[in-house]
Amino acid sequence: MRQSGRYGLFFIDGHADFYQPEASLSGEVADMDLAIISGRGPDILTNIDGLGPFVREEDIVLFGYRDAEQSTTYGSQDVRDTNMHVFDLLDVKELKITNAVSLATKGLLKNRIDGFWIHLDADVLDDAIMPAVDYRLEDGLSYSDLTEVLKALLATKHAVGMTITIFNPHLDLDGSIANKFVSSIVDGLLGIS
Repeated sequence: MRQSGRYGLFFIDGHADFYQPEASLSGEVADMDLAIISGRGPDILTNIDGLGPFVREEDIVLFGYRDAEQSTTYGSQDVRDTNMHVFDLLDVKELKITNAVSLATKGLLKNRIDGFWIHLDADVLDDAIMPAVDYRLEDGLSYSDLTEVLKALLATKHAVGMTITIFNPHLDLDGSIANKFVSSIVDGLLGIS
């Protein structure tokens, strides 16, 4: 997408994923992906083919994360020290889901981007309903919240694709969690309330 225009990223995740390699506890790129995509990290990853940053900071929304205290403790970069549109879980709950996603998309679309990609990490959901993830955190969004976010994003007519990450089927032996997760996504994509 970087080669074909100016695209944004709507990053829906329980974690900011903004670690630099030396602060990462796991050493996995998965806890650095937002940093890498925005050009903060090793040049070998952030500037492939001289195209970095892949997404400009002002064209990124981070939505629903709740690991700020933990990230700070471990020495991560602070995502709030960027030009990204940052809505942590507390912001989302205070604003209410519909208003929060509306403000987030307005901030993103004012830049006249060609479209945006949706990154959805299952761990954005409340741990009580989504324990089938590798890095668990208390609290989070509900399934109906997720449906509302996706409906609002598709209603903008600017969403161009979506990646769904970090659902661990080995932690959902009877498939009931996957069923609820998929249903909330499908309802959001089809505009069902």
